[in-house]
Amino acid sequence: MKKKLLSLLFLAAPLLVFAQEKGLDQQIDKAFGDATGWFVELIFYQIPFTDTISIYWVLFPLILGAVYFTFYFNFINFKGFFTSINIVRGKYDDLEGRVDHNVEIAKSAFSDEEDNPDTIRIEGHVGEVSHFQALTAALSATVGLGNIAGVAIAVSIGGAGATFWMIVAGFLGMASKFVECTLGVKYRDIEADGTVYGGPMYYLTKGLKNKTLGKILAGLFAIFVIGGSFGGGNMFQVNQAFQLVENITTPVGGVSFLHGKGWAFGLVMAILVGIVIIGGIKKIAKVTDKIVPFMVAIYVAASLFVIFVNYDMIGNAFSQIFNGAFSPEGIAGGAVGVLVQGFRRAAFSNEAGIGSASIAHSAVKTKYAASEGMVALLEPFIDTVVVCTMTALVLIITGNVAAENASLNDAQAILLTSGAFESAISWFPYVLTVAVVLFAFSSMISWSYYGFQGWVYLFGRSKKMEYTYKVIFCVFVVVGAAASLGSVIGFSDAMVFAMMVPNMIGLIILAPKVKEELSKYMSAIKARKA
Repeated sequence: MKKKLLSLLFLAAPLLVFAQEKGLDQQIDKAFGDATGWFVELIFYQIPFTDTISIYWVLFPLILGAVYFTFYFNFINFKGFFTSINIVRGKYDDLEGRVDHNVEIAKSAFSDEEDNPDTIRIEGHVGEVSHFQALTAALSATVGLGNIAGVAIAVSIGGAGATFWMIVAGFLGMASKFVECTLGVKYRDIEADGTVYGGPMYYLTKGLKNKTLGKILAGLFAIFVIGGSFGGGNMFQVNQAFQLVENITTPVGGVSFLHGKGWAFGLVMAILVGIVIIGGIKKIAKVTDKIVPFMVAIYVAASLFVIFVNYDMIGNAFSQIFNGAFSPEGIAGGAVGVLVQGFRRAAFSNEAGIGSASIAHSAVKTKYAASEGMVALLEPFIDTVVVCTMTALVLIITGNVAAENASLNDAQAILLTSGAFESAISWFPYVLTVAVVLFAFSSMISWSYYGFQGWVYLFGRSKKMEYTYKVIFCVFVVVGAAASLGSVIGFSDAMVFAMMVPNMIGLIILAPKVKEELSKYMSAIKARKA
């Protein structure tokens, strides 16, 4: 199968070069945009509030849902924070029938494959990956270009105060992640060989009493997640990574040796992605549990270095954040405009309420669904409260928050952030380029799993269907790097946020089931302490 995949990728490369030279990709893009523009406009419709403020309607269900879950679950996003950390550390492994979280090499009850010590939590129990691996697999899909480029655009439009509301939205989003990932584990399907199939498709189908409604919502979600995996989770990622690599290799006043060779970059990325995703969620998790902590650590360490080098400006930066959050000056829309920008960036970055993360978390080895929901609530905290805030602080301290940057696209915004780091660490743009490529790579492999789960839900779980999806996904990696397909990516991004509609309906209806699971798990923890 791997040989067939490589053959298709090499076949696709020259076809893409020909298409670029003839401008076919632009013609295809225009035709696609004309056909799907109505859907993109529907999903990203902005409700006008004043002459200067328009708010994406998709933000309302995401934020209001997060507020509702925060109160309904008695502030689980705050009260459960340290319990969540302890679960990841393995403190409560004995509740799962484990004695030693760190050292265990055994053969799976479902296969003869020998597992990595970090992979197995409960041998002989359902699931495929550890709590930590499920967390990193989901994080790898959210921590990425949005944390670097999106934050730069948000603070350019909304000023430093947008950071405050971004943090608030991040904390609220923790509750939504808790709910959807608990449901992902509770209603997952496990095949005889131990392979897990989970996510909104399953808790909508199995959880809702109205089975017809459940199947319709699940089918819609599956379609949306497949489309999102090809565009926002694939083509956009590799396209932006290539632009940054091309920029960093461009001499002053010259042309990069990679100019016009996006297909070659895409081919390399496609081969690497293919090698990983052929192995399924275990292989993906083994990669993400190494890449994600490394990426986040490097990025946060560099951010802290820039912040402490300019330690005399830290107080002023926080003053700008708090003052700008409530009494901004010179910001279009005033305080409401700032709030909207902060909430928008948080929601678009951590994807809480979208439902995608529940697919990765459903593969965890556990017998308590709420245990993984609690692990998942750490995701928006790391993605938004930590990483996004670090980016914002670097930009504020280095003086890179300016209204003229509000019109930058993602690739230009990455360069803005890169320049901010460069002002304190001259060589850091090269490190950031590597980090962005890794961010893109990890996002792609995780989104391939999300799309695959939607694909097999619709088309069946045969090996033929599995490899068909994975081949198509890898071909789209090459397409994304080589072609100008803005309308295709825009349509895919719309599909990502369309996932929210069926998912949020399910979350609200099934919230009482989550409360039951939480009560069961917390009772087990209390009994353990007694």
